Amino acid sequence: MVQVQDAVKKETARIGTGTAVASVVMIFVFFGLHLVIPDSVPFDYKVIVGAVLGSVVAVGNFFLMGLTVQKIADTEDHDLAYRRMKTSYHYRMMIQLIWVILAMTIPFINGVAGIFPLFVPGAVIKARGILATVKNNK
Repeated sequence: MVQVQDAVKKETARIGTGTAVASVVMIFVFFGLHLVIPDSVPFDYKVIVGAVLGSVVAVGNFFLMGLTVQKIADTEDHDLAYRRMKTSYHYRMMIQLIWVILAMTIPFINGVAGIFPLFVPGAVIKARGILATVKNNK
């Protein structure tokens, strides 16, 4: 059993929080757009199911990346570390691709709501970096 380091837990919690907040905002946007243009923007349980499952995939992907980084951090063989990271990346991208296909084809999932959360972890990481830069330059 792999002992998950505190840093991986902490960063995954931050990404999870950011993804949850963004998904709730997305659900409200869907609702608002549905009120304005109900024929063009559906709002039903499919939006919520898509948001929840998409968030699980997005946060799970980040967590798996964190575990991979944790595993290779102590590896002195740089070629082995590179291969492990590359393999992890390919598997994680495959999981996301499968999720995108499922989100677009399963009838009880709104595809847009299911795919949107996949973009949130990267945005959260970039936003935290920008805020840290701004804070350090004051």
